[in-house]
Amino acid sequence: MMVYRVCHERFAHQLVSSGRPNRWNQRDQHVIYASGSISLCALELLAHTNGIRPSGTFKIMHIEILDRPEITDLSTNSLPPDWHELSAYPITQQIGSLWYQSKKSLVLRVPSAIISQESNFILNTAHPNFDKHIKLKEIADFIWDHRFPEN
Repeated sequence: MMVYRVCHERFAHQLVSSGRPNRWNQRDQHVIYASGSISLCALELLAHTNGIRPSGTFKIMHIEILDRPEITDLSTNSLPPDWHELSAYPITQQIGSLWYQSKKSLVLRVPSAIISQESNFILNTAHPNFDKHIKLKEIADFIWDHRFPEN
């Protein structure tokens, strides 16, 4: 299975995480956020910049999930009704934190808060099988459309 990540070029050459908290992880939990499509990656990034095109050079990371490792699926039906709201971060972070700490699976598939019918993939870099099943297959240029206002 191939998943994708759009990021600044300085972060695109290895599968590492800052450990910063986000929707599905708490501080110092090193996960990599990826999406099922390149377009969803771009949309997710734009959502974090209020629709402003980020400055700098960006790359698309093609990340392969090999040999069908265990994937934990979260559907919108299993989440609180307001899970996609910013105010629900403490709840979704707790859900993700429990998954991260359990190491029950290498990958957590979650609905996108922007398009709930599409999926994002949270990769647990602390999982013992991370290096065995997660590979950076390709790095490609990503050019933002100039119709988005620039930062």
